[in-house]
Amino acid sequence: MRAIQITEFGGPEVLTVTELPDPVAGPGHLLVDVSRAGINYADTHQAENSYLSESTLPMVPGGEVVGTTPDGRRVVALVGTGGYAEKAVAPEALAWDVPDGVDDVTALGMIVQGASAWVLLRRSVHLAPGESVVVHAAAGGVGTLAVQLAKAWGAGRVIATASSKDKRDLALELGADVAVDANEPDLKDALIEANGGRRVDTVLEMTGGTVTDQSLKALAPFGRLAFYGMASRTEPSPVRPASLMSHSTTIAGMWLAHVFQLPGDVMRAALDELFGLAASGRLRVVGGGEYGLSEVRRAHEDLRARRTTGKLVLDPSR
Repeated sequence: MRAIQITEFGGPEVLTVTELPDPVAGPGHLLVDVSRAGINYADTHQAENSYLSESTLPMVPGGEVVGTTPDGRRVVALVGTGGYAEKAVAPEALAWDVPDGVDDVTALGMIVQGASAWVLLRRSVHLAPGESVVVHAAAGGVGTLAVQLAKAWGAGRVIATASSKDKRDLALELGADVAVDANEPDLKDALIEANGGRRVDTVLEMTGGTVTDQSLKALAPFGRLAFYGMASRTEPSPVRPASLMSHSTTIAGMWLAHVFQLPGDVMRAALDELFGLAASGRLRVVGGGEYGLSEVRRAHEDLRARRTTGKLVLDPSR
């Protein structure tokens, strides 16, 4: 089969098209004939071995696929690694049937980005009706879905941030009440102004550095910030527990892998609700572009340069 393989860690230049033996599914696993693979920002960290879980070489990157099993099931699955290929092996427990009428891009958009937005809003910040929510990187895979979910669940004011006018316009089209330039020099004041002069209740943040610092300063008493990425690759300033207490602030971290340690099938609950909202037209995955295997380096370059919006997918057939 054709696949992307990494034999040394680094940037997009380490992603190489190669021929590999077809994988074999052992007990408790499914072989998936991949129609599309998801491309995520986490994959850029995986390639340079800077992600939360350590990578080992050689490696076929890519953590999510949609396709068919030998018995004809159409599934979307989390594979950990191995997704950038014509065939992949997935644990049966991490594969879910795709409802009729749900296309490949929507299925892939829900399994990581959609589920992340769901968990961030439902469990990390516990968004309540009427509360304000700041969605950073609102034109990205998680951000586009978080904006829509926050509106569907009764947020009082959805404040989107994005780095270009086109991205801010997309966030407004998806339901954000106001869109703020992510490059505002005084982001704290810009967020408060966007909330009608009031400090904000919740923030979903995946940029790091000063964006995190300024967002924390914009929180109202009992405000909550959920940190789920560091796209800038710059650490925020350290936070003292006494400072959290003096402002009644909560900071939550979220890594989607941990939902599988919770009681009950949280992922199933999330996907059921997400697919239901998509079927009713209240939630859509924004397609961000499709790349062939030979174009995967450009996909990672586009992600790292923040040139993309929505959900990016890989077509292993070309």
